[in-house]
Amino acid sequence: MTELDAETVILGLGGNVGDDDAILARFAGAVRALGAWGTVRGSRVYRTAAVGPDQADYLNAAVAVDAPEELAASELVREVLAIERALGRDRGREVRWGPRPIDLDVLLWGARTIALRGPPALAVPHPRLATRAFALVPVIDLVGPGLRHPSDGRTLGELAADLRAAGAPRVERTAYHLAGAPPAPHLLEG
Repeated sequence: MTELDAETVILGLGGNVGDDDAILARFAGAVRALGAWGTVRGSRVYRTAAVGPDQADYLNAAVAVDAPEELAASELVREVLAIERALGRDRGREVRWGPRPIDLDVLLWGARTIALRGPPALAVPHPRLATRAFALVPVIDLVGPGLRHPSDGRTLGELAADLRAAGAPRVERTAYHLAGAPPAPHLLEG
């Protein structure tokens, strides 16, 4: 059974504003910013249909980085939001689930369960991780299918199989990858 180190933070990256090169450049900027904490491991990059209003497909990926031990949840979410702002996201002007240049979501932080009301708010594990293949598949790239979801109890592989059986939207692997992307295949790629 796979287990995350207590300080390992898994973040989902997404974006659909601009061409692939522009989105990948913002992903690289996020990786560089997170690199201030330590080594960042990245997943492969996937193309997925957008959730929400009619818009361009998203590119999605995930990264793992060890947060400093003294980092509080409120500081983590503030830092993540600052990275988004630095990379062109303006949450005040966007439509819910609409197009965005970059989206960074804290998906997992060790085996922690966090409900920070904020502002800014933070829920860990991410409340929709288990139901969104575009978030789950890149996480499986990083940690494998054997990791148990901290609040659901099922493994990520079981969650992926359930999504596939339920007809989840296709998650297409692209030729792109972030630093340290693993070669292993998994259940939901196209």
